[in-house]
Order: sequence, then C-alpha cells, then structure tokens
Amino acid sequence: MKARFFSSSALAWSWGLLSLSALAIGIFSLRYALPGMPFSLDLPSLALSPRPFVVHAVSASLALVLGPLQFVPAWRARFPALHRWVGRAYVLSIAVAWLSSLPLAVNAMTGAVAAAGFFALGLAWIATTGMGLARALQRRFAEHRRWMLRSFALTGAAITLRIYLGASMAVGIDEQLSYPFIAWLCWVPNALVAEWYLRRKGPTQRPQALQFQ
Repeated sequence: MKARFFSSSALAWSWGLLSLSALAIGIFSLRYALPGMPFSLDLPSLALSPRPFVVHAVSASLALVLGPLQFVPAWRARFPALHRWVGRAYVLSIAVAWLSSLPLAVNAMTGAVAAAGFFALGLAWIATTGMGLARALQRRFAEHRRWMLRSFALTGAAITLRIYLGASMAVGIDEQLSYPFIAWLCWVPNALVAEWYLRRKGPTQRPQALQFQ
C-alpha cells in the first residue's frame, strides 16, 4: 500500500511538473503575438517564413497551455461542457500549428535530416489528435483519452526541444551536429514513453498519473 501511494504521488508530481512547464513555455511563446515584437533572424525558418512562424508559435503555445487540465478527471466531471469546448480549441490549435509548421520544416536548420524529423512529428501529431477527435465523436471515451494522451505527448515536444537545445549548448555541442538529432529526440522518446505507459495500464484503465484530484 505504501509503495502504491508513493507511486501515485510521484506520478502526480511528475504530471504537475509537466503541466507547469507546459504553461510556462506556452505563455512565454505567446509573446510572438504581441505587436512590435522584435525577432531574431538567426533561424532560417523565421527569416524565410516569418508569418507561418508566428502563427505556429501562437497556435502550438495555445495547445500546450490548454492540454494539461483536460486530463484531470475532476475537471471533466465538474465542467463537462467547458471540457468539450477547451478540447475543440486544443484540436483547432493543433490543426493550425501543423499547417503552419510545413513551410518551417522545409527550411529547418541543418537540412534534410532535421526537416524529416519535424515533418514526421507533424504527421504523428495531427494523426493522433485526429484519432482522439474521432473517438470522442464516436463516444468511445476511453479510447479518446488514450489517443489524446498520445497527442499531448507530441505537443510536449515543445518542452523537450528546449531541454535538448539548452543541454547541447551547455555542454558545448555544435548546433550543426546536435540539431538533426534533436529534431527526432524532441518527440520520438515522448511517443515511446506514452505508448509504454498506456500499454502498461491496459486498454480500459484510466491513466494512473491523472487520477489525482
């Protein structure tokens, strides 16, 4: 019993840390929507596609901010209508973020390997989100929650991307060397961890990390 309590508590704390990270990064990235915001043109994608960059930054940030609360059972039970509307906003944000990411991926730093990584992330992101939406419309809510957890794991690439970029700079790895790997590392481990977690919990059980009230 004690071990089980510790496990649930640890998972709840992990989810809380993830939620705070998503909120902080999402709100910080929304600064691109401010008028007169100065931009650094060091990024090829920003220099070549400034409008898609801003649209992507804002829409992806909204998805990052909106996502975490959707998985808390007490929120869903107490505010079901609001849960549905926030869910629609989350899905719409991802659709816009995916479309606006396409020209950015083409112009990704360091070339084809990084571009392929971001293209693959976008396809996985829109596919998992679309499956989650479809299951909700079919009222298959247990499956809906599983697909949306996969979707948010990919939304969380915005967090892990920054972690890997910061870590590589801190240890002095050249960006030309690290960035192609980071374009894949920012999301593939997220997807694998989410899948491992869902398989461990089984097809019908509610994710343990989200059972805290």
